[in-house]
Amino acid sequence: MPLPREFHEIAERVNNWGRWGDGDEIGTLNLVTDAVVRAAAGTVRSGRRVALALPLHRDGLQTGLVPGRTNPCHTMLQINYEMFGPGTVATSDDTVTMALQAATHWDALTHVSHSGTLYNGRPASTITPHDGSRFSGIDKIPYVVSRGVLLDVARAKGVERLGATHAVTPEDLDEAAEFGGVTVGAGDVVLVRTGQMRLLLAGDKHAYGFPSPGLSVRTPEWFHARDVAAVATDTLPFEIVPPEIDDLWLPVHALHLVEMGLLQGQNWDLEKLSTACGEERRYTFLLSAMPEPFVGATGTPVAPVAVF
Repeated sequence: MPLPREFHEIAERVNNWGRWGDGDEIGTLNLVTDAVVRAAAGTVRSGRRVALALPLHRDGLQTGLVPGRTNPCHTMLQINYEMFGPGTVATSDDTVTMALQAATHWDALTHVSHSGTLYNGRPASTITPHDGSRFSGIDKIPYVVSRGVLLDVARAKGVERLGATHAVTPEDLDEAAEFGGVTVGAGDVVLVRTGQMRLLLAGDKHAYGFPSPGLSVRTPEWFHARDVAAVATDTLPFEIVPPEIDDLWLPVHALHLVEMGLLQGQNWDLEKLSTACGEERRYTFLLSAMPEPFVGATGTPVAPVAVF
């Protein structure tokens, strides 16, 4: 089924193809300039740190809702092995098999395609079984360090968690920005809190996954107008599911990753960050969220840290 006209109209308004050159592979991360990073570092006052990643373990959040996306399987390869003979220094080694987007993660720009295309107009066929993403794989992003901004939509509305059918609108983002006393600007990494993570932390993996509140198809224009560098949420699907437009699944993914070249993240634990922002009385911080450089990968686990 072809994508509806409404989708293509939004896509035309937010499209960044060619904005940073025909050879560009990192999209809106070009907006994180040296000046942006210097200013972000200047926000550090107390040195308080808040970790935003979920633990990686075999009883993780994956339930089979996303086919093939497996929780981490941790295996010991050797335990206290005296490699150089009896009585010598012993070592222990282990290995992990997991889906790269199994827990807290970034989606690379090649995570989705539409109409046979990827970001900057490249053919979707450039993703192959052997090499993965030839262009715009997660390895093309060497670092993500910038000013982080928490838009605490749930707290701004005075609730612990948004309802499962709540589509986060541009008006909601404006309300959360006013609540936090922040102005979102060029190069910012925006974290959108719905409170959905509370379900997962309480042990209800199925309720956490589906249905889920999330970003409306109207929000990409809000992020585009403010030159946001990346967006992450505390939900599994990132955007509202079931979708707002019948049979139009993952339109926000397609608008962000394909049209805008906007890095996006899911399953970020924003609960402690929400508390810290309230206690610190500010909703901006230095954010470090470095991708693991898996060559050709369409996503990566990430262990973000907010520093106040």
